[in-house]
Amino acid sequence: MTANEYSSLYKKSPDSAYDALFEEYCEYVYAIVYNKLRGAASREDIEECVSDIFADIFFGYDTAGSFAGDMKGYVGTVAKRRAINAFHSLTARSGHMSSDDPDEAFMNMCSDTNIEADSDTAETRKILLEKINELGEPDSTIILQKYYYERSSGEIAKLLSMKASAVRMRASRALEKLKTTLAAAGITM
Repeated sequence: MTANEYSSLYKKSPDSAYDALFEEYCEYVYAIVYNKLRGAASREDIEECVSDIFADIFFGYDTAGSFAGDMKGYVGTVAKRRAINAFHSLTARSGHMSSDDPDEAFMNMCSDTNIEADSDTAETRKILLEKINELGEPDSTIILQKYYYERSSGEIAKLLSMKASAVRMRASRALEKLKTTLAAAGITM
């Protein structure tokens, strides 16, 4: 949706403009918020953040502005910033330490995490994403939607304008290709 389309729709009916904006960008905004809040927030917190983002866009967007391009960048920026603020807010509430006992505060700061293992995991994820992207379209999208976003073949089929059976077949073949390229890179699944 372009800014001109949104502005003209807004002039006709603000409710229709809001509905169209939500319909167009709901999945995009939800993906951004989910990626930022998945470890720190409940599903309700994530959905509330998504609602807040659309309210921010609806009430904060200048429909009389001179921008005429695609609104995806604007929507993505608002979503990312609101999600980061929500993350900081949620982690500040849950991670608040009492400074009454300095020894207890120090022990709370110490971590049981293994930095070396975390680094290896991050590197493995980076390689995995690179290899998935090397599969090309629509295979990379199918793999990400199926295994990262946990969407069904039917949902992916609608998203990509394909048949569910074709999605399943492509997913199977893409997974085999991915296993081969990861094995060549020294990563086993």
